Amino acid sequence: MALRDPRKLAAMAYDGMGTFELGIVSEVFGLSRPELNVPWYELRVFSLDRAPLRGTGGIRVQAPYGMGVLRSAGTIIVPGWHVDEAPPEALLRRLRAAHAAGARLVSICSGVFVLADTGLLDGKRATTHWRYAERLAARYPRIHVEVDRLYVDEGSILTSAGSAAGIDLCLHIVRRDYGAEVANSVARRIGMAGKLNSWPSRCGNGARRAWRRCWHGRRRIWRGRCGWTTWPGGPRCRRVPSRASSCCRMARRRTSG
Repeated sequence: MALRDPRKLAAMAYDGMGTFELGIVSEVFGLSRPELNVPWYELRVFSLDRAPLRGTGGIRVQAPYGMGVLRSAGTIIVPGWHVDEAPPEALLRRLRAAHAAGARLVSICSGVFVLADTGLLDGKRATTHWRYAERLAARYPRIHVEVDRLYVDEGSILTSAGSAAGIDLCLHIVRRDYGAEVANSVARRIGMAGKLNSWPSRCGNGARRAWRRCWHGRRRIWRGRCGWTTWPGGPRCRRVPSRASSCCRMARRRTSG
């Protein structure tokens, strides 16, 4: 069985969705990038019944495609879901069929609940927003929920933590498909400083510390092998903090890939 082309993306829009998460997908995969000289992704946004949708902030969305695009999509992204609402069985059937045909499934934030309902995450690792982690683990005990990860890559199924972690996961997907150089170019274009092949909190290579803000120097800093430093290329904070220092507020988030 031939694998589907992962560059053919389908992203789900749904009523009451968070527009930020869908915007991440559109920004990373939906824009034309001729400067990269690679065949870029083909993004199609679909909805469950093609009806007008409401997004957060009163935005109205009309998805141009229905669930039929899942028959050919090589990457299917679920950028959120209502955690207390069961996904339609028709959607779950199509996701299972697409995965069996070689498509990879991706979730951002609460979208993992849709993937969990397919049963395809049983026995696998996954992450979600920290607010939903306990609920996910209790509802789906066969899933190994890793709350301290920015994203988890299980090969054909990828999940991210809270909304902004979706940026990390989408850039990770670009890096998987095209390599670090192309992913770095996309990261720079969307204003994500740093290089993915040496950026500790963004590359998915095990336990790393995420971005913190140095309240003393008012610069974003990260701790790499060379210690605390500003990024990119700036001077070190004059007060080099220890792990327990109050100079920097720490966020212990890790990535997995």
